[in-house]
Amino acid sequence: MKTIKIAGVPEHFNLPWHMCIEDGEFEAVGIDLQWTDVPEGTGKMCQMLRDGETDIAVILTEGIIKDIAAGNPSKIVQVYVQSPLIWGIHVAANSNYKTLSDLENKKVAISRMGSGSHLMSIVNAQNQNWNTENLQFEIVNTIDGAVKSLTSGKADYFMWERFMTQPLVDQGIFRRIADCPTPWPCFVIAVRNEVLEENPRVIEQILDIINTTTEEFKMIPSIDRTLASKYNQKVEAIQEWLQLTRWSQKQMNTTTLNTIMEQLLKLQIIDKKPPKETILK
Repeated sequence: MKTIKIAGVPEHFNLPWHMCIEDGEFEAVGIDLQWTDVPEGTGKMCQMLRDGETDIAVILTEGIIKDIAAGNPSKIVQVYVQSPLIWGIHVAANSNYKTLSDLENKKVAISRMGSGSHLMSIVNAQNQNWNTENLQFEIVNTIDGAVKSLTSGKADYFMWERFMTQPLVDQGIFRRIADCPTPWPCFVIAVRNEVLEENPRVIEQILDIINTTTEEFKMIPSIDRTLASKYNQKVEAIQEWLQLTRWSQKQMNTTTLNTIMEQLLKLQIIDKKPPKETILK
């Protein structure tokens, strides 16, 4: 049995992985796939890949490209979710901020530097023609940290996946004032170079299994109710999310990678475009 460690956020996108693990599909081909939930998100997973704490990460596209450009010894082996991630822009329910323009030069809560919440706050600022040099950050680690930070007034707004934060909006803890979709496919599968070199066949088998599941995922009977119950969501919200979400079973093409890198360069998230071979397997 070959042990492989994998990490991802505890969100509905990753239910296909849990289903395959629970159904023993990896075990059946001699792979002990050990999943770790990482509520801190992409910045933490980048660090885990660097430190060898995980072999694979299901990770936000912009975050891993930025970190590989900064020396993370990993590669993207495939796009996992082709559709954009829809980031909700949230404020405390009782705050005086009503519109997106009210948030210019205000403090943004982020999980950590280099995380999706950090990078997307720069994307949003650029979209609004704000001066990105005036962005101020409060590091909150997790969504629970963001709740404390916004409620206490330490930070003014917080960007996180819209559907996962919906329960906080429903409970009257957050108010969502706008959405900001990523201008690229949202999740990719990244693997440490050492693991890719030593176990190429194992990685292929893992991808074959997850791809078969994601291809058929939306057709699973009552999958909307399963997701709603597991992730504390309303069925209608999950149905909307399922309509918007498109999984992928293919590697990222060079054109898409170049487009993303051009945007990251423009946003000054990376300072140079690494060669394609550094990023894509």
